[in-house]
Amino acid sequence: MDQEDKVACYTPTKGREGATRIPRWKYDCVRRAILGVLDEAEDGQILFRDLTAHVGDVLTSNQLAKLGSLGWHVTTVKLNMEVDGELERVPRKTPQTLRKPNQ
Repeated sequence: MDQEDKVACYTPTKGREGATRIPRWKYDCVRRAILGVLDEAEDGQILFRDLTAHVGDVLTSNQLAKLGSLGWHVTTVKLNMEVDGELERVPRKTPQTLRKPNQ
């Protein structure tokens, strides 16, 4: 049986305990889109509640059709990017706002 390459995604609250595994192509596709959205954001920040819509605007219709639940994948990849230090929540800012570290 041919095994699809998968990425283990973790959450900031559970750390390395338990992981959600998603196909690498889905992870890479959503990760690139999130980073692109942040690069294009006026101040390098985006509200979490707006992230899924912006990612959906970046992905092709073919990618969206193959991806499945866009919101679930964006949240899963976003949380893992926080664990990996690629994203951070802006401290003391509500609603939840995201940026790349050191911005």
